[in-house]
Amino acid sequence: MERYKEIERSIIKKYRKDIWAKFVKAVIEYELIKENDKIMVCISGGKDSFLLAKCMQELKRHGKVDFEVCYVAMNPGYNKDNLDLILENAKVLNIPIEVFKSNIFDVVADVSNSPCYLCARMRRGFLYQKAKDLGCNKIALGHHFNDVIETTLLSILYGAELKTMMPKLHSDHFEDMELIRPLYLVKEESIIAWKNYNQLTFLNCACRFTQELKNDLQSSKRNEIKKLIEQLKDSNPNVDYNIFKALDNVNLDCVLGVKKNKIYQSFLKDYDEK
Repeated sequence: MERYKEIERSIIKKYRKDIWAKFVKAVIEYELIKENDKIMVCISGGKDSFLLAKCMQELKRHGKVDFEVCYVAMNPGYNKDNLDLILENAKVLNIPIEVFKSNIFDVVADVSNSPCYLCARMRRGFLYQKAKDLGCNKIALGHHFNDVIETTLLSILYGAELKTMMPKLHSDHFEDMELIRPLYLVKEESIIAWKNYNQLTFLNCACRFTQELKNDLQSSKRNEIKKLIEQLKDSNPNVDYNIFKALDNVNLDCVLGVKKNKIYQSFLKDYDEK
């Protein structure tokens, strides 16, 4: 059996419960893929986006919904070794990727204030434009369950706001374009286990800017949140799931205020009417 087929088999068989079933559940539960969609899967070079690509291939082959899918990797200025690793992994995994170039790393290298934020915004803009050029109506990103939990706690502890990373959302700037996250329910530990089982090596962060600041990255806010969650799980193994479930179980009778379409409403508004 060719290696890529063994890797595909591991998703469907060995990791059926922890990866494949949760991937399919998210697609169905959040209505991420519909008939005649054309979806651009965005491959960053990391484990998450490559797993997403393989899951999308399997769904395309065996799913009940007819949709189109293409696989795109943006080169924001990778060095040769990193770009070669992406191309080699695509070959090993039998993923027909198209690579297009942008100048994001060159732009961000001259920014001292929030370079990662600017980089993320620029990446998203380039990806939406590429998807539009390809005639796609959706882009798929490889964010997973842990990203959702960490983003939620970051918003609470550092943003003073209760919000999370949604399984799908409409683009504010590209009409009729939607972003979806099919790995929404898949835990990172399962993705790492899949990667290690298949002896795969992927990019972590290939940004020239952050590679020079590895020590600072070790103390980043997201890293703090990761460590906090692990500490909490020592005494309550279900704490990550409970955080996730709380987002689907908000009791509006017991919050001070809510925001809808950027309009704030205090609990006092209809308090005396009860």
